[in-house]
Amino acid sequence: MIGSGTDPSLLSGPNSMKDVIDMAYDVMKTDEEWRALLGDDRFAILRQAATERPWTGELLEEHRAGTYSCGACGAELFDAGTKFEAHCGWPSFYEALRPEAVELLEDRTHGMVRVEVRCATCGSHLGHVFPDAPQTPTGDRYCMNSLSLRFTPA
Repeated sequence: MIGSGTDPSLLSGPNSMKDVIDMAYDVMKTDEEWRALLGDDRFAILRQAATERPWTGELLEEHRAGTYSCGACGAELFDAGTKFEAHCGWPSFYEALRPEAVELLEDRTHGMVRVEVRCATCGSHLGHVFPDAPQTPTGDRYCMNSLSLRFTPA
């Protein structure tokens, strides 16, 4: 967790989704298979690291108990109990369901250094994590795209 003492400079990994092809994940598909499964909008976010516009995601106002899973492979990623109102325009969580459910990678795109969050099962882009949530138990804000997640009520 970033806010819990992880130095972002220690994180290493691919800087673009093209590098995912060279990594081994439990769920692997070709771009054509992913596009057919996900549709254009989800494919752009999950497989090409696009970002949905803020304040437009269907899960932003979701407040029921339940689980958030990867929109590509279905791996469970976040518990609704860790979701909080960060006022950033995207669903935010203060920790993953299990640390090994997500992978954190240095992202140097767009002229800045951030920490990208990907599904550890399929390598799909979920969003970014920031150490700017002192109101949470971890200090972290996992800022996720609604289209990268699926919600299952409890």
